[in-house]
Amino acid sequence: MTNPDGPILCCVDGSDAALSAVKAGLALLAGRDRAVVVAVAEDIDPMLTAGTGMAGGLPPDEVDRIVREAETEAHAHATAGADALGLAPSAVLVTSGPAGPVICELAEDRGAAAIVVGSHGRSGLARAILGSVSDHVVRHAPCPVVVSTEPD
Repeated sequence: MTNPDGPILCCVDGSDAALSAVKAGLALLAGRDRAVVVAVAEDIDPMLTAGTGMAGGLPPDEVDRIVREAETEAHAHATAGADALGLAPSAVLVTSGPAGPVICELAEDRGAAAIVVGSHGRSGLARAILGSVSDHVVRHAPCPVVVSTEPD
């Protein structure tokens, strides 16, 4: 359920394109003081941990190192995004998992007023292969979604 007084989730991935898109999308909304910058550390590929056939997968300490690096990188992206948007460091939220579903779940759990997400503008085969976080969010979010591209 949409909460008009809830936070506005501004989703970044560390790219300049995503940050520019979020800036443009956030400018359309009132409530900048409620903005929360979200970065998602993607889950580790299960094939790296379990392996298949003759491959035994990675040792647990290597998996832990990869997960920590992903979380550290996501936190750096969120902190840089908050700084670029002129938001306090306390407006940073880092989580992990598949980005689209995680963003929608956060919006539900936090009673978000809106989600602002960038789109890289992929289409056709690239979109079919790589998927689209913004497409997933638009189709599954419990609140309004602003999808913006990097301004020219």
